[in-house]
Amino acid sequence: MTEFSEIPVIDITGLTDTPSDDLVAQFRKAYGETGFGYITGHGIDQDLIDAVFEASAQFHALPTAQKQALALNTGHRGYIAINTSTDVNSAHAKVTKPNQSASLMMLREDAVQDPYVYLSGPNQWPDLDGFRDLMLRYKAEMSDLGRRLMRLAVLAAGADPEPVLRDGFDTPTTWLRLLHYPPTDPLGPDDLFGSAPHNDFGCLTLLAQDGIGGLQVKTPAGNWVDAPKIDGSFVVNVGDMLHRMSNGRLLSTPHRVINRSGRERYSVPFFFDPNVSYDIAPLPGTGDAQFETQTFGDFLRSELEAGYEAHKAETT
Repeated sequence: MTEFSEIPVIDITGLTDTPSDDLVAQFRKAYGETGFGYITGHGIDQDLIDAVFEASAQFHALPTAQKQALALNTGHRGYIAINTSTDVNSAHAKVTKPNQSASLMMLREDAVQDPYVYLSGPNQWPDLDGFRDLMLRYKAEMSDLGRRLMRLAVLAAGADPEPVLRDGFDTPTTWLRLLHYPPTDPLGPDDLFGSAPHNDFGCLTLLAQDGIGGLQVKTPAGNWVDAPKIDGSFVVNVGDMLHRMSNGRLLSTPHRVINRSGRERYSVPFFFDPNVSYDIAPLPGTGDAQFETQTFGDFLRSELEAGYEAHKAETT
């Protein structure tokens, strides 16, 4: 990994199933050296993104009792209140205090829960006009973008994307999270985070954020580089599973959120991951395997049970 002082910008305007060699090289350099990038030219309408942020603010402004009625369930759908999620698995800081954020989590919209499919089921929707349709539209468009970027990522890793997309992402695991970070005390303790230092555990994270700031990315030397909003872009980063699939060629980089702006911060991460039954292993063409094979659903279960009370209840 190369020391860096800024996050690279990649324009994917006109990205097709056969991206140019230059674009593949840009992606390989950005995610082989930094693990983060600003993606522009993505084709998602700004009015749609703005509408999602407006709906998020409306949701978080609801009375606490209405939000708590949608409390996170064992399908990992619903409201996550502030002070209820602690990143105990962080390898980058001693984390003893819960994240200073609240969120609404939405996954794939299934008609019913299938007891044989981990994390299947319907979402929990607030009683807000047009909310469900808006979020499902956004998820659909972001899923299309996720597939295009996943194809680009696999090519950048030196592998054939066709079997990966067919076997792992025909029915992907997708997560849409509406995050709200209240301001924290500028003189508060150093170990109080909006989001504690962590690596994302999946494949790709596509983040829309407001202009408040607070996202920081860790360099190999231990410095923290700000990743403020760039209009018309998503901040996109690689997670641990794509790092393993690429045999270490694409980097999963630690990052955190600290909101000491004195203002409320909103962000909307979208996570694009493989089906829970997909076996994560270094892809053919990436060299001698540096990682063992692991089923994504098994890994996911261990992560969620470690960090969320709703999932710990499944094992007690």
